[in-house]
Amino acid sequence: MKKELICIVCPMGCHLEVDIDNDYAVTGNQCKRGEVYGKKELTNPTRTITSTVRIKGGIYNRIPVKTDKEISKKSIFEVMKLLEGVELIAPVKVGDVVLENILDTDVNIVTTRSMK
Repeated sequence: MKKELICIVCPMGCHLEVDIDNDYAVTGNQCKRGEVYGKKELTNPTRTITSTVRIKGGIYNRIPVKTDKEISKKSIFEVMKLLEGVELIAPVKVGDVVLENILDTDVNIVTTRSMK
């Protein structure tokens, strides 16, 4: 069985074909990253989550955050639910850890900008 994907790792957007019956062999990729992406997308898809959380005392009322590593795609909604209850107090610096080891995954939520 073969599955067709479009690689999202870089702007090339290679059209991949992944042969599930042949140990997830990937064709159509123009670089090694496409091969890794094709196999991973069908065996254990992951994503970097970007969002915002509330902040008090800052120049804006929300601040952007993201995961510092990719997290399982099936956990996205659970992570977003955790972020709903977060409220920071200014000042914060880019890279500050907002939530540590979310869902016991060794992945942290960090700020992506500083705010006084």
